[in-house]
Amino acid sequence: MEDCPRCQKPAELCVCDGVDPIDNKIELLILQHPQEQDRALGTARLTAMHFKNATLKIGLSWPSLSKILGRTVDPARWAILYLGSSKVEELETDRDIVVIDRKGQLEDAQTAILKSLEGVILLDGTWSQAKALWWRNAWMLKCRRVILGPSRPSRYGKLRKEPRRDGLSTLEAAAMLIGRLERRDDIETSLHASFEKLLAKYRAAQAAGSAIAAKPAPKRFHRRRPRK
Repeated sequence: MEDCPRCQKPAELCVCDGVDPIDNKIELLILQHPQEQDRALGTARLTAMHFKNATLKIGLSWPSLSKILGRTVDPARWAILYLGSSKVEELETDRDIVVIDRKGQLEDAQTAILKSLEGVILLDGTWSQAKALWWRNAWMLKCRRVILGPSRPSRYGKLRKEPRRDGLSTLEAAAMLIGRLERRDDIETSLHASFEKLLAKYRAAQAAGSAIAAKPAPKRFHRRRPRK
């Protein structure tokens, strides 16, 4: 059985028929490490499919954010999700999306910064792959850095172990960021529904002894959580 040409997943894991692209105001950019090979449980391409205003790029380095997007943009009006060693619960805030500085401390004017954002960037890959993307692209330091404090752990559950509660899939992170920033519950609802369908199909494949799920999912750290 051939892979789906849209999501590039094995046909028995495809959930494309339920994806209705959302007209998002805040642009989404996903940068995927070229060695990211998790076709079964990876969510980068599926996430990008959910938004009309989204770009998925595969590579190691780019000269600037403007070069990636093909137009001039101000990186200060873009946020990159990069947790590092910072945790929302360790900061004096009740926010679930937090802007931090290079030292991992709260930036001033949180509300103003978040309202000014034109786009968000997610790094897709293993811990070491995300770290490579961060260090190879110095322009990322010009972007706003955000971290998340989700109210629940990733829906991956036992399928993919996360060392921290705030470790989310690319899809869950996009749903939370864009959904909350645009104040649209439908965004989170739509993306989470697709993710639940994907996980349900994966578990069914496991139960059926499919070769797709024959090997255990790799133990992975959150894609946007390389160490400082």
